[in-house]
Amino acid sequence: MSKAATAPEGEGAAEAPKKKGKMMIILIAVAVLVLGGGGAAYFMMAKKKAAEEEAAAAEADGGDSHDKKGKKGKAKDGKEHPPAFVNLEAFTVNLRTEDNAEQYLQAVVALKVEDPTSADKLKEYMPEIRHKILLMLSSKKAVEINPPEGREELASAMREAINEVVSGDPEEPVLSVLFTSFIIQ
Repeated sequence: MSKAATAPEGEGAAEAPKKKGKMMIILIAVAVLVLGGGGAAYFMMAKKKAAEEEAAAAEADGGDSHDKKGKKGKAKDGKEHPPAFVNLEAFTVNLRTEDNAEQYLQAVVALKVEDPTSADKLKEYMPEIRHKILLMLSSKKAVEINPPEGREELASAMREAINEVVSGDPEEPVLSVLFTSFIIQ
């Protein structure tokens, strides 16, 4: 009888650790899911808060923190894309002078646009764009464009002229005009 009494105890003892092991695995799985869900919720809330703070900062700046229309590389489909850049060939022009001395300007320009489709559209109008820029540059005096403020005004005027040629809207598709080289001699 002692053998029979020990056999059921052995089976019962084996089942108890099995149930404890399964219960421990379930508890660990539940804990991992709860912690993972909590972490994901925190991440989403932090991301939303950062976006709200950025929007508030842009609004406080008058909406000009990224470009003229407050856009940050958003295409027409609403998704964010990095901007595209169109490099123009170098411009070399004679500047206007008052004493008939010869002064030259050599400028290399890059245009920042919203997306690659806008860049392709610019390339279609390139002869007219280059013509407008050459006329604009050759009408300037060195004293007008030599200081940084003069260059900023020139870049803004160039952006508006290019946008008028391409779209009729002085605000789109060129977001900014960047001088990558600017030499006056």
